[in-house]
Amino acid sequence: MDRQLVEEVTRMVVERMGEKKPEARARLWIHNDKAPSYKAVGQEREEEEVGGKAKLSPFPKTEKSPSSRTEETEEDSGDLKELIKKTSARIGVGRAGVRPKTKTWLKFRYDHAAAVDAVFGQVDGSLLETLDLFTVRTKVTDQDTYIRRPDYGRRLSEEGEEKVRDACRKRPSVQIIVSDGLSSKAVDENLEDVYLSLNQSLEALGIETGTPFYIDKGRVAVMDHVGEILEPDVVCLLVGERPGLVSAESMSAYLCYRPRIGTIESERQVVSNIHRGGTPPVEAGAYLGSVIEKILDYGASGVELVKKEG
Repeated sequence: MDRQLVEEVTRMVVERMGEKKPEARARLWIHNDKAPSYKAVGQEREEEEVGGKAKLSPFPKTEKSPSSRTEETEEDSGDLKELIKKTSARIGVGRAGVRPKTKTWLKFRYDHAAAVDAVFGQVDGSLLETLDLFTVRTKVTDQDTYIRRPDYGRRLSEEGEEKVRDACRKRPSVQIIVSDGLSSKAVDENLEDVYLSLNQSLEALGIETGTPFYIDKGRVAVMDHVGEILEPDVVCLLVGERPGLVSAESMSAYLCYRPRIGTIESERQVVSNIHRGGTPPVEAGAYLGSVIEKILDYGASGVELVKKEG
């Protein structure tokens, strides 16, 4: 190759490498803003003319970004506190990265353990003795069977059926029965107040009651079997609700007019969420008395009662 040509090419390359190029400008997205805004980064330069009519304009000036989410959260914290006061749901508990805070996680584990204990626990026998409630069993033989075979909890055992026939008065206006259902804790915490208040309410209304008793490991439809045996006008079942992660001690009261085996769910009436954080037990007992009076007056419960009330 021609030596002079090589020297010329080398000189041109060196000159090009030595030229100072303008610094590039970048746009950064401010990601924590309510709406995306951009900030220019790089060397500022004024508008300069280039050959011909083409021009390089300076990077557009950014508008003032709106208030950040952090500021917005601080402003709304008052509303959030009001919501937290009005519900036991887990809202506004915060997080640590992508995980719950330690305090929140430990509270969740505690509530879960309480729910398990409520399902697999046993009702305090001294409470049943205090309220003079004798005990009968369903066809359930153990807790695992109770969980897996709900139908077994809807029928009394042969021994239980015989005991009810012998010990209870037949054809009363109201037959009160109690069962642990899916929460023994609900019975321990609420039964005494609900039961005594209900009896006082029925006595004040002049409504006669039958012989109350306790059913171990019973389901809601066990009231139908009791209806077949004793033939009361109304059966009132006080039973533990399925525990959740907010409350493991909630009780329900199921009412039905002349229940029999085969009664459908729409014929039942229910007052639920009976516990300290819901409907107070004493208030629930008094209210149940008035509902039972209405059921007896109209001779119906559930959907049929609503229809007859107009």
